[in-house]
This record gives sequence, structure tokens and C-alpha cells, in this order.
Amino acid sequence: MFNRDSNFNFQKANILSQALPYIQKYNGKTIVIKYGGNAMISGELKDSVIRDIVLLSYVGIKVVVVHGGGPEINEFLSKIGKKSNFVNGLRVTDEETIDVVQMVLAGKVNKDIVSLIDKNGGKSIGLCGIDADLLKSKKVIFEDGSDIGFVGEVVEVNDSIIEHSLNGGYIPVISTVALGQEDGKVYNINADSAAAKISVKINAEKFILITDVPGVLRDPRDETSLISELDVKDIDTLINDGVITGGMIPKVNCCREAINGGVSRTHIIDGRVLHSLILEVFSNEGIGTMIL
Repeated sequence: MFNRDSNFNFQKANILSQALPYIQKYNGKTIVIKYGGNAMISGELKDSVIRDIVLLSYVGIKVVVVHGGGPEINEFLSKIGKKSNFVNGLRVTDEETIDVVQMVLAGKVNKDIVSLIDKNGGKSIGLCGIDADLLKSKKVIFEDGSDIGFVGEVVEVNDSIIEHSLNGGYIPVISTVALGQEDGKVYNINADSAAAKISVKINAEKFILITDVPGVLRDPRDETSLISELDVKDIDTLINDGVITGGMIPKVNCCREAINGGVSRTHIIDGRVLHSLILEVFSNEGIGTMIL
């Protein structure tokens, strides 16, 4: 006869048995994780994500972490009396701001993540787009000619340092500042876009975007209206119909870029859910929206 404890143990065993085929499937494969949002702010969520990343590595999956750090940048700018402004979701980055971005992303945030991975038993190495010319960029200029400063987009990924790190058993943790291909200046790069381009360059099996929403919602006001699976060919229709709006548009477009570049599966998952990475990679039901 089952009691409550035995039923709970059965559920745990069932979850573990589900994980086995996925562990076998992804062993030796590469997954790129864009890490950002509340999962970087909340202590509990941060610990959950980091433990999941270490677990993925322990079962033989090659993990690349690309991270943002917007709230930390905002906090530091506020301390020096500087207001944060955004145009089309991109931070207006003047000469003073790019110094702060480089210091916070490539310094504090990057090393905090590396430290947490190492404390949880993983092996990681902190990198930024400037290291070994990992990312080359060009300045972003909008169609109307408006200039938002030292903001760039990735034009080239040098994957050699990533591959060397992975082959050495390390988890590369990458912050997205990069040098301009033509002028050699430091540029602030959107982390979602950089992660998508990296996933294509290294032939990743999966590209996972950790966000602050459940995924793509049919009704943005209703978190229960999750679209669990989305074909890339339907993206434009959903944008035109007003289903995909606002900040979700660039995230979905990053997934489309990854898919069109050869990545098999992309996922937008809710970083507010404990162990969302494990639920996505190792369970039959998954979590969030899978774009394929």
C-alpha cells in the first residue's frame, strides 16, 4: 500500500527515470544558455540556476553561459547619478556608460557567476567578447540615423577560445562587451543576440533563453496561455497578429536566427521557476516555449 512518503518517492524515481534518455541524448552535445532576468537577482533562483548548470556539466553536457547584467548596470549608474535610457530595448551608451558596462559585466557580474559555479563543484572560466577577439562588432545605427552611442551588434564570433575551454572541461561564462571590427572601440552588445550568434557558430544542440515570463503567451495578460511549441515559420504571423509583442519580439527573433543557423531546438523558459533548466532539458513535458 502506498503512503504519502512512498508516493513522493515514486514521483522522484519517475522523474529520474525520465531524465536518463535525455542524459544519453545530450551527452557530449553543447547547450548555450542565455542567463538573465530575475534568475540573476533572486538569491534562491540564482542558486537554482547555477546548480542546474553544474549538473548539466556533470552528466557530460557541454554548457556555454552568456549573461546579461542590466539591473547591476542600472544600480551602478544610479550611484554615480546617471539615468539609464533605452531606445528600442537597447541601452543608450555614452562614453561614461560604456566604461561602467565593461566594468560591471566583464568584472563583477562575470566573476560572481564564475565564483558560484566553482563553489557548487563546477569548473568555469570567465570570458568577455574582447578576450581573444571572441566577439567582433559593428556600431548600431538605426534606420532613421539615430545614434545611441557605444552599442554594437556581433558580426563575427571566434569560437576557438570557447572550444578550447569546453574541451578542457570548463564552462565558459561570457559577458557581452566587444571590440568594433573597424574602429577597435568597446561596444555594449545585446546578450540575447550575442548568445544566438554564439550558438550558431559552435553548432549548439540547444539554445535556451532564461527570461522573466513563462514563454510565448497567446494572451500576454494571461500567463496560463502559454504556447508550448512554436514552429519558426509561424513567428511572423504571430507578430503581425499582435500575439508576440514588445520585448518578446527580439527574443523570438534571436531564436529564429539560431534555428535558421542550424541549431536544432531553441527554448524560452521562465527563470522564476526553480530548476527550470532541469525541467526543460530532462523531462518529457519541458517548460516554457520550444521553437523549432
